[in-house]
Amino acid sequence: MKHRSAKILATIGPASSSPDMLKLLVEVGVNAFRLNFSHGSHSDHARSIDFIRNIENETGKPIAVIADMQGPKIRCGQFKGGQIELIFGQEITIINDNYSDADNLICIPHKELFEVLKPGNTLKFDDGKIKVTVKSNDSSIIKAVVDVPGTLKNKKGVNVIDAVLPMSAMTDKDTVDILFALSKDVDYIALSFVQTAKDVLDAREIIGNKANIIVKIEKPSAVRDIDSILDLADGVMVARGDLGVELPLEDVPVVQRKIIRKARLLGKPVIVATHMLESMIDSPTPTRAEASDVATAIYQGADVVMLSAETAVGRHPATAVAIMDRIIKSVEGDPEFWDYFSISDLPYFDTPEDAISQSVCVMSKTLNCKAVFGYTNTGSTVQRISRERPPCRIIGLTPSIKTARVICLNWGVIPLIMEDPKNFDEMLPHIQKASVLYAGLKSGDKIIITAGIPFGRPGTTNTLKIDMVD
Repeated sequence: MKHRSAKILATIGPASSSPDMLKLLVEVGVNAFRLNFSHGSHSDHARSIDFIRNIENETGKPIAVIADMQGPKIRCGQFKGGQIELIFGQEITIINDNYSDADNLICIPHKELFEVLKPGNTLKFDDGKIKVTVKSNDSSIIKAVVDVPGTLKNKKGVNVIDAVLPMSAMTDKDTVDILFALSKDVDYIALSFVQTAKDVLDAREIIGNKANIIVKIEKPSAVRDIDSILDLADGVMVARGDLGVELPLEDVPVVQRKIIRKARLLGKPVIVATHMLESMIDSPTPTRAEASDVATAIYQGADVVMLSAETAVGRHPATAVAIMDRIIKSVEGDPEFWDYFSISDLPYFDTPEDAISQSVCVMSKTLNCKAVFGYTNTGSTVQRISRERPPCRIIGLTPSIKTARVICLNWGVIPLIMEDPKNFDEMLPHIQKASVLYAGLKSGDKIIITAGIPFGRPGTTNTLKIDMVD
């Protein structure tokens, strides 16, 4: 079977929550599953996690689980009759309340808006379908003018443009959900609506080292503070849904490319998400534009591409995964795909890990090696090798199931549970066996091995060996 380096993340929902469907999704190419805590109960998510772990045990294949928090989603209140009609040029009043009984009155029960909004700020409703511009704010009543008209219904989402709200990326609900997710031993916590680096620090106080943190970039303030945010996070998601509402539409592709590049320079996995194969919610095939969108993310160097509603509520979840798998393999089969990585100027630290990872990439090209086997306890050396994008398989050998699940998101990495050998002589038969059984290699194929001698000590990668499959 042709090897695929970029990973596929699928969202679990009513269409994909059964054990048989989850197993089928893994068989057709899913590497990790996302649990959307904006929907479903804790018992629903617990059941899904248990099913995934059972599949893991049956197949022997590590699978990452991402718990995606709802975050501080701002919504308007309710209207008399369930909706109001907003007309272009109409002057409206916005109040901090839950209910409105007038045609020109919008209620938004979030006091934070009234603390920061200034004349000229923009509010968008219902995923950007309606837009108003603030004309005045006396901290209790906001006056605004309708720029893009439409029908505003109860509890539709509100996006605040060009303002940083004095609210954490974690709500009380998120804290409860995070503690539950940690009790189920999830691998990643995804934080929604991150605005500043402080949001990551606040989350780390709760999460500690029990799970890795993925920051979802969907606010302009997060784009501006991207460097300090990425320094603190373990991974990043380009969440193009809300990001496309809060930024001008034409800026989203530019921001996507910028974030992918920055994440790769740091060696942290980057996920591109939202609307990738959106038409496949109903249709058995995507549009040509959607196929090109997935391909663009892969060409830019994304570690992971994500399916949302396509697998959560769509009619063809397994087909969507299979088509995404085909698109990725087609891109990675293009010789020009590798040209982009060869000209990338990566920064290096004065560490054995970076020296070895850089050497691995050069050797794999020079000797036409088919795989690199990296012994790892924490995953760090394997992640640095992944950052180099060597043109061969990366087999991450680890005794830790937790580490194996974490590196599921790293480009090119095939995680494999294997106890550390006692010595160097014992290592070689292990590698020979893994080369044939798990990497599909044949006699005569050249391979590279990285390890820390003595074995079993985290952070001691200091050895690189070139070998051949017998």
